[in-house]
Amino acid sequence: MTSLTTSGSPSRFETLRAAAFDAWPEAALVIDAGGTVRAVNEAAEELFGQWLGMLTRNPLHKVLPADSALITLVQRCSNTQSAVRVRDIEVALFGQASLTADAAATPLPDGGALLTLHVRSPAPGVERSGDAAGLRSVMGLGQMLAHEVKNPLAGIRGAAQLLKSGASAEDMPLAQLIVDETDRIRRLVDRMEAFADDEPPNRTGVNIHQVLDRVRALVANGVADGLTLREHYDPSLPPAWGDEDQLIQIFLNLTKNAAEAAHARGDGRGEIVISTGYRHGIKIRGQNGRIGHGAPLEVKVMDNGPGVPRRLRDHLFEPFVTTKANGAGLGLALVAKLVTGHGGLIDFESEPGRTVFRVLLPAAPV
Repeated sequence: MTSLTTSGSPSRFETLRAAAFDAWPEAALVIDAGGTVRAVNEAAEELFGQWLGMLTRNPLHKVLPADSALITLVQRCSNTQSAVRVRDIEVALFGQASLTADAAATPLPDGGALLTLHVRSPAPGVERSGDAAGLRSVMGLGQMLAHEVKNPLAGIRGAAQLLKSGASAEDMPLAQLIVDETDRIRRLVDRMEAFADDEPPNRTGVNIHQVLDRVRALVANGVADGLTLREHYDPSLPPAWGDEDQLIQIFLNLTKNAAEAAHARGDGRGEIVISTGYRHGIKIRGQNGRIGHGAPLEVKVMDNGPGVPRRLRDHLFEPFVTTKANGAGLGLALVAKLVTGHGGLIDFESEPGRTVFRVLLPAAPV
C-alpha cells in the first residue's frame, strides 16, 4: 500500500489490513475529508501510473475536471455519509486518454472516503487480467481473512452479549446493534471463504426433487412467506451427479433471490415456479473448447418480479455485482462457481414480470 502518512509501528492487524488493501484486485484510493488522496493500493498505482503523483499532492477538485463524476461521487458519499455506487462513468486522466469504470465511495470514520474503481475500458498501456484473475484474488483474500477475522468477531459478539445483559433500556439497542453487525460481518466472511474452497464436490447420485423440496421448505415460512410457490417436476428424471449440500446451496440462493424479486412487485401477487426437465443431447463445452460430458438435467427457478436491470445482465455472475442496495454481490458468483464445479451450466433470461434462472447438471453414471 502506498501511503503518504505513517505513525509508529503498525500492529499485526494493521499489517494484515494493509496487505488485504493491496491484494484487492480493483483500484482503491483512500481520500481524506479535504479531498486529497492519502493512500492507494497496487491496482491503483498500476492504473494511474505517472499521474498518481498529481493525485496525491492536490485535492481532487484541483486535478480533475470540474464536472468529474468522481468528484460528484465522493461529495455525495460525504454529504449522505453512506455508500454510493455508480456505473459506467468516464474518468478523465488529466487531459490524456480516459477510461470507463464502475465506481463506489464508502464513508470512513474520519470524514474521508474509500473510492474503488472497476475498470471496464482500460487506459492505454494498462493490461487487465480479466474476471478469472479477479475471482482468484477474491478467493485468496477470502482465505486469508476468514481465519483472522472470525476469532475476534466471536470475542466482540460475546462481549456485546454481556453488555446487553446488563444494559439499560436506553443502551440496549446499541448493544443489539453490535451483535447484529458482527453477525452480518461473519456471514460476509463465510461467503468470502466459500470462494477459497477449491476442493472438487464430493459427488454421488442425488435425487434433485428431494433437494428442491428441502429448499422449498426452507423458504416457504421465511423469505417466500406471502408468495405463491409452485413446482412442475418431471418424475422420470434420473439422479443428478452432485454434492447434495452444494446443490441445496445453489438452489436456496436462486430461490431466495427469486423471492426477493417477487416481493418487489408490492401487489401481493408474487409467484415463484420451480420446474425440472430432461434435455436430450445437451453437452457442455469445456475450457479447452472441446465438447465434454452431458448435462441433461434442467432445473428452472422463475419469478414474476420486475426483472434484472439491463445494465447488470452481462455481469450478473461476477463478484460484487448486485441489484440490492445493501447486497454484497457474492451470492450469484458463488452459485456460478458451484455449478461450474459440478460440470454444469447456469444462465438466465429476464424481462419485466418474468425472470428465469436455468441450471443444467450432469446425470449420475449408470
